[in-house]
Amino acid sequence: MTNVKKLQALLGDGLDAILLTGEANRQYATGGQISEGMCLVTPRRCLYFTDSRYFETAKNQLHGITVQEATRERGYTAWIQMILNEGGIQTLGVEEEELTHGGFIRLSEKLSASLVPCQKKLNALRQVKEPWEMDLMRKAQNIADKVFSEILPVIREGMTEKELEAELIYRLYRAGAEGLSFPPIVVSGPNTSMPHGVAGTRKIIPGDFITMDFGIKLQGYCSDMTRTVALGYATEKMRNIYHIVLQAQKEAISGTRAGRTGAEIDAIARNIIADAGYGAYFGHGYGHSLGLEIHESPNCSPSNPNPIPAGAVISAEPGIYLPGEFGVRIEDVVVVTPDGCENLTHSPKELIIL
Repeated sequence: MTNVKKLQALLGDGLDAILLTGEANRQYATGGQISEGMCLVTPRRCLYFTDSRYFETAKNQLHGITVQEATRERGYTAWIQMILNEGGIQTLGVEEEELTHGGFIRLSEKLSASLVPCQKKLNALRQVKEPWEMDLMRKAQNIADKVFSEILPVIREGMTEKELEAELIYRLYRAGAEGLSFPPIVVSGPNTSMPHGVAGTRKIIPGDFITMDFGIKLQGYCSDMTRTVALGYATEKMRNIYHIVLQAQKEAISGTRAGRTGAEIDAIARNIIADAGYGAYFGHGYGHSLGLEIHESPNCSPSNPNPIPAGAVISAEPGIYLPGEFGVRIEDVVVVTPDGCENLTHSPKELIIL
């Protein structure tokens, strides 16, 4: 079943058509990576509207999709209203999490159809990846793995976090990245206690932990991984914390399978860290789903009581963060299966001391 047909299957029961304005769902529907536009899915067809800057690209990329050019004479809402009139469409599903308040008001004023929030239905549709989507994510993860092995010999005493970040980004693109999943996190020493710290001018010194969290996009699909390494040496406390996090991650990956709730999978890792006395220092969830976006649903966190479906792709990233001292995070990406999971990340996880 094509993605358009999946979207069309959501129609009916008070929903006549769906208007996609977010970049991820526009790509999900059409298969194209167009920076600007709106996509309208009706029971019989899928239409894409964009302006002159992207019209030719859309015509070339979007096969089986009707592409129309939005102009000053006939803009986006004029085109959409014409299709609403032709199809007798009275209710129009929208991505309420993608529209600004002002955007929602403008659509409400200019379109005759009632706008129906349907973000949850759209999110659920993308939870389970098709085999071809998983293949792209495997390739994207392979590029991240390759670059991790390449960046290790580059790390040296005296280089700054920003310099290491630049070296990492350069190698990601050189290895085949078409974009970055997110701005990489590259931190060292006491800065590793900040889960989403930002690279700065701090110079790396012996005895530092260095955390690198990064991923790339390939045909729109994301990879994601984190590794924490040490330069020169690691203290006994650093080694102990590292091995607690590693044990928590390994046990949770072993316990991941379809049908278990996000909270149950999270608890496997969280309980190991708590039993070791560091529960207060693991604040974020164990994992999130990813695909066309780096953070998708479902997630593996204490707040998710729902079963994780087979075919979901989720991160496995427990951590311990000691303010002012250091932090450790280790992250892989796995595909959930009925009886376990497939780990897409192949970089070594035992503590590396450079």
